[in-house]
Amino acid sequence: MSDHAFDERHAGGGQSAVVGGVHQMLIHDSAERHVSGEAVYVDDIPEPRDLLHLYIFKSQRAHARFRLSNLEAAAAAPGVARVLTSEDVDGKNDFGHVNIGDDPVLAEGVVLFPGQPVFAVAADTIEEARRAAQLVEIEYEDLPPVITIEDALQAKSFLCPPHVLKQGDAASALRTAPHHLQNTFRCGAQEHFYLEGQVAMAVPKEEGDVHIYSATQDPSAVQHLVARVIGRPANAVMVEVRRMGGAFGGKETFATLFAAIAAIAAIKTGRPAKCRLDRDDDMIITGKRHETRFDYDVGFDDDGRVLGLDLSLAMRCGYSHDQSIPILDRAISHCDNAYFLSDVTITGYACKTNTASNCAFRGFGSPQAMLGIERVMDDIAFHLGKEPYEVRMANMYGVTERNVTPYDWKINCNILPRILEELEEAASYAKRRQAVKAFNAESEWLKKGIALFPMKYGVGFTASFLNQAGALIHVYQDGSVYLNHGGTEMGQGLYQKVAQIVAEELQIDVAHVKISSTVTDKVPNTTATAASSGTDMNGAAAQIAARKIRSRLTEFAAAKHNIEPDRIRFEAGMVQIGNEQVRFEDLVLDAYMNLVSLSATGFYTNPDIKVDPGTMKGRPYHYYVYGGAVVESLIDTLTGESRITRIDIVHDVGKSINPALDMGQLEGGFIQGMGWLTTEEVVWDDKTGELRTHAPSTYKIPVCSDRPKEFNMHLVDWSENAEDVVYRSKAIGEPPLNLAVSVFNSITDAVASVADYKICPKLNAPATPEAILRAVEDLKGVSLP
Repeated sequence: MSDHAFDERHAGGGQSAVVGGVHQMLIHDSAERHVSGEAVYVDDIPEPRDLLHLYIFKSQRAHARFRLSNLEAAAAAPGVARVLTSEDVDGKNDFGHVNIGDDPVLAEGVVLFPGQPVFAVAADTIEEARRAAQLVEIEYEDLPPVITIEDALQAKSFLCPPHVLKQGDAASALRTAPHHLQNTFRCGAQEHFYLEGQVAMAVPKEEGDVHIYSATQDPSAVQHLVARVIGRPANAVMVEVRRMGGAFGGKETFATLFAAIAAIAAIKTGRPAKCRLDRDDDMIITGKRHETRFDYDVGFDDDGRVLGLDLSLAMRCGYSHDQSIPILDRAISHCDNAYFLSDVTITGYACKTNTASNCAFRGFGSPQAMLGIERVMDDIAFHLGKEPYEVRMANMYGVTERNVTPYDWKINCNILPRILEELEEAASYAKRRQAVKAFNAESEWLKKGIALFPMKYGVGFTASFLNQAGALIHVYQDGSVYLNHGGTEMGQGLYQKVAQIVAEELQIDVAHVKISSTVTDKVPNTTATAASSGTDMNGAAAQIAARKIRSRLTEFAAAKHNIEPDRIRFEAGMVQIGNEQVRFEDLVLDAYMNLVSLSATGFYTNPDIKVDPGTMKGRPYHYYVYGGAVVESLIDTLTGESRITRIDIVHDVGKSINPALDMGQLEGGFIQGMGWLTTEEVVWDDKTGELRTHAPSTYKIPVCSDRPKEFNMHLVDWSENAEDVVYRSKAIGEPPLNLAVSVFNSITDAVASVADYKICPKLNAPATPEAILRAVEDLKGVSLP
């Protein structure tokens, strides 16, 4: 298998030549290949000779001791090369990214959730592997399980002690507040439902080394953790990924599990091995967005301004740590959303349950947190008989005052008021609000809702050591450029953006920048492409590398022509050297002939993020992204069915590197969030812990017809990042999903109209037809099962 199995043609695809690259609307580098089916994913790589296929046998119990027998029969079955158990792990039987030791590759004596991998069969075909697995007998000795959040709270089953963030004196403020509410709210989990499932192919090399093609957001983690599992140094494992067919956080940690199983099989048999899950197994084995329960006690004044808030959030984490602790922390630090909370206590519980270990998902805990505080705002508004948006505005962060977060970071560049002003005008919010109320007064069964949602989103890894990135750039004698960096491409357009940055720095046609696979032997010790920081970090690293090469070329030209370096300018594919102008490629060849290095690495760090883990105070983010959305909805009070009829978004991306890609992320992220809050219901059996929604037949993601015909999106053109971020841009990956909280707010508003907006509906997320119907009937005084 060639080390360059993923190599593609030039970044620009079929688009016309563009000299320089940033702030331009260019298509995704693989757009044409995506729609033609030519884009190569892991499962599309030509299968090497003697490839083995792996089938994973899953636990059927939530919590039990177990014993396997009849393994010999499976091993002797037709086509079988090896049956793998925990005894085949030569290193540490743990693929966990936090190195606590609670994520076994294959279960060892005890199973901890239904669907946990127990053993794997490697065979010539996946059908033979499946048949052989059925020959193995497994005997269980059941142990008491903890399934639900309520089970965990009662049993005090937590991954860690409660995390608490305090600001001011919430208890005193609650005692003296003129108005007071207590309530509970919960939001459900969400399946990643990436189009490309989990897959890895391991190819054995000399001396026991292994080359892994993995659909992963974190190649370096796969490298280091697989090395730990097989008992080899990291330099014995090379991980490569050209692209993923979606990831959304689901391929950040769990990809390591399947890469490890493939690697073990390859090393034990000396044959290449592929571990490719079908959709049911993928959904059963892997984690989800964290289901969350909120309990709040809020005190407020006659204007709806929050005076004191005691808020707790309990997250269903599953059987192991995975990334649940940092997800909980990000949720806690986003419980303010856009609102100033002077006296607040936020307590977070990481509930350990006998279900699949929940993991990263676009937004990383912040969508749940924002949904929670938005429910508080709605509850206050309906209690006081005020407009929900009026209450939100009363609690908004100020620009020069009321601008300190609960974690003691002062907001220095709050542009949200200006964004909301533009949004109100563009969406005709006030006028439409009155029209919605007029419609509801006349319509008996159909009810409309409308909501305006403000958003403040923090960007950056709270764990400061993760805020680093590397890049490698080669310039060849003909002036063409080879680009490699630690970021991964999952459809978001990261590769294209970084190529544009390099083209801008060297002032060359972006089509001359060759995009290459992310490979751990090119750029080491990379950070996962996550936290919406892919372009911020990898783009900055590539910028540093490109500037090194440009500086060398400048110094060479200045010395050769005996002029000052400041008289040399790179522009539009040419280099102005004093009064002389030469082509970029001619200068490059001249420099090569004169022994100038045309290869450089770039390394970027962001050291300003620092948080006290005890108090949760400090600066957890590099900067904020702001946005707002207005959503109008329609519900049928007889069936509970809902429809989104119009969406208006005004969003901040700083100075966009590529507005076309950013608009795609804005729309896609919003629709994914809309699905989470309306149709995507994850159901576990409360007694057995089995996942009941593990296929498209039972789990419904949005389809094209769910997108409203009127969907207006606008990127503000006046915003510039206040921080030193590459070309003054801002992150786009995760914030749009949070904007979809407006969908739930709008449906809540429609349901509330049934009781003349005097009661906050008992509506939990997702707002499925069943949930809406129950909430409507509850407001009417009817009890449904």
